[in-house]
Amino acid sequence: MRSTISGYSRLTKVHKFSAAGIAAAGVAALALAVVPGGSAEGEQQAVGVKPVAWNATAFGTEGQREELVKQSDAAAGQARAEAEAKKKAAAEAKAKADKERADKEAASRSAERQPVKAAPAAPAAPAAPAPKTYANNLDGWIREALDVMKAKGIPGSYDGIYRNIMRESTGNPQAINNWDSNAVAGTPSKGLLQVIDPTFKAYHVEGTSWDIYDPVANITAACNYAAAVYGSMDNVNSAY
Repeated sequence: MRSTISGYSRLTKVHKFSAAGIAAAGVAALALAVVPGGSAEGEQQAVGVKPVAWNATAFGTEGQREELVKQSDAAAGQARAEAEAKKKAAAEAKAKADKERADKEAASRSAERQPVKAAPAAPAAPAAPAPKTYANNLDGWIREALDVMKAKGIPGSYDGIYRNIMRESTGNPQAINNWDSNAVAGTPSKGLLQVIDPTFKAYHVEGTSWDIYDPVANITAACNYAAAVYGSMDNVNSAY
């Protein structure tokens, strides 16, 4: 729309120049026609002068218009090219920024998804040893009594205990003496190591049975008494 108006403006100016030229030519012709003297020669010269037709082409105005149009078009084209270049640069910058932002977000998500390393498991507590079992015989009774005595700090050996048991009861946990002085006094000796009730109660070892005929309870109480009186059951070689 601008080009049409500009063209129209230029053509209008050309037309004005043409009209002005024609008017000037007419004035010149009129001046020549009224030359003083009115000679025939003058008249002939006046008659022979023809008005010069003035137009845009004759004065180069048309060429100037074309050049201006070309320059205007070139400038417009350059402006469009620069605008396109700026638009393209802006698009590339935006694409680059979007990519960098996406890369950062991806890296952040990747970091967040890193598996958390589990803390090293605490070393398992050692399993409790299985309860020790003992044979239900003289050997088993002596060995169990020795373990109880060791835990309580009561001295004594397998041989010392065995020797005294064989002398006192021959290994019978239900043995009872109803004929000695203790029996006469009403407190007979009982069990593997022939312990009287008052002594058993006084030297009973915690954690064992309160039954005087229980083999382990009888052995540990007798050894506890022997340790207090003789230093150890190993030192006892006769009735005690």
